[in-house]
Amino acid sequence: MRRRTKRILIGALAVVVLLGIGGVVAGWAYGRSLNNHLARTDAFKDVPQESRPTQVVQGALNVLLLGSDSRDPDKTADSRTDTIMILHVDADHKKAEVISIPRDTWVFVPTSPDGNNGNTMAKINAAYAWGGTPLIVQTVEGFTGVHIDHVALIDFSGFADVVDALGGVDLKIEKTIKSIHAPYRTFKKGTQHLDGAEALDYVRQRYQFADGDFSRERHQREFLQALLDKAASAGTLANPVKLNSFLQAATKSLTVDQDFDLVDTAVELRGLRSADLTFMGSPNAGTATRDGQSVVLSDKTKAKALFQAVADDTVQSYLAKTM
Repeated sequence: MRRRTKRILIGALAVVVLLGIGGVVAGWAYGRSLNNHLARTDAFKDVPQESRPTQVVQGALNVLLLGSDSRDPDKTADSRTDTIMILHVDADHKKAEVISIPRDTWVFVPTSPDGNNGNTMAKINAAYAWGGTPLIVQTVEGFTGVHIDHVALIDFSGFADVVDALGGVDLKIEKTIKSIHAPYRTFKKGTQHLDGAEALDYVRQRYQFADGDFSRERHQREFLQALLDKAASAGTLANPVKLNSFLQAATKSLTVDQDFDLVDTAVELRGLRSADLTFMGSPNAGTATRDGQSVVLSDKTKAKALFQAVADDTVQSYLAKTM
């Protein structure tokens, strides 16, 4: 499991992690202005309280990160989420972990609020199409046993503007491929400097890789990490105009739950560093066919151990034993 070792000051964890980028919200008034302009959603409406896991450890924080790509050329008509992650911040606020859940993971989806869907096994991202944010919150909590405190929805299509505001990002291309989408770019193996349109084109590719959606999920994590590094660089933080352009573009790509507060979160977690952040995937047992669909099967034993560690706020101990 790879950890990033570059230490950067994170003035606002919400900006760094919830947007998948790094940076500083300089000044209370400016941070409050950003917070007031965030789009909001009632993420916990109609989620039965009796079905929700108990919040075991006071001070720990669990945020459900949902990524969609509204302009993905491969996207179907329904509004399924492309990326599902849980951000866990330890109660002492010294470490944080981001756990990816493959969108095709085969799970139980509860009945949708309108009663027309759910109460069945399905791909986890079907929950969002059937019941919006509240149903995917309920589904993820049921699958993991982890209490979700906040939700952030990220539109990756809007990140082209974010990347361009930063002057592009460096991404490590794992092998030479040709995009299946117009204008059919060729991405050469090795570290390449990409603008916003190029970066998004690359992270949308999956058919050229043997592990398909797993590769796209991995590339999305690498893309977010590249944004983190670039946004937190001295060249961005020392340039007020560039920093403002970046933050304004970033907040336009984010929707949060009604109770999320950017400034309070930034103040509370201002000491967290990039080196304290670990990315990992939910353990799986490979792919299979269910109801005529290609799905990802969870490794129930390993996943249970990981998510129990999240619920108990013992992830660092879990990592020490499993790495």
